[in-house]
Amino acid sequence: MDDVKTIHSLLNHFAAKGLLLGRSISSLYDHLRDFIVLTNEAGEILGVCALQISWENLAEIRSLAVKEDFQGQGLGAQLVQACLREAKKLEIEKIFTLTYQAGFFRKQGFTDIDKRDLPHKIWSDCLHCHKFPDCDEEALVFTMNSK
Repeated sequence: MDDVKTIHSLLNHFAAKGLLLGRSISSLYDHLRDFIVLTNEAGEILGVCALQISWENLAEIRSLAVKEDFQGQGLGAQLVQACLREAKKLEIEKIFTLTYQAGFFRKQGFTDIDKRDLPHKIWSDCLHCHKFPDCDEEALVFTMNSK
């Protein structure tokens, strides 16, 4: 619970740069259990990522952010891999992401998909986005059997 304001600040820092979509404090409290938080020995938050279950056999990786001073050290990959391990434990076979950093996710084993191939249920979040219906994020998917 103590991390929510720091997570909010980190996510909104990158949202202001147009690199991801921001999250409200309320949304973070609603989905706090979805988040993996990476810290250093001093307890400083270095990065975050969320795995949000979307449907019976589908989850989304969202809100991936690593502090700028710590980028390029593999922390983002560690966070994504932690989410994929969690999805595997939950027996979720497909994990998608909507992102502005498609190249990063391709390096993690994700492949491009058409947004229209995603179930309509995920569009409930999109309806509330300020970019809807002109979303410029790319959709990618990871299938557990692919790695």
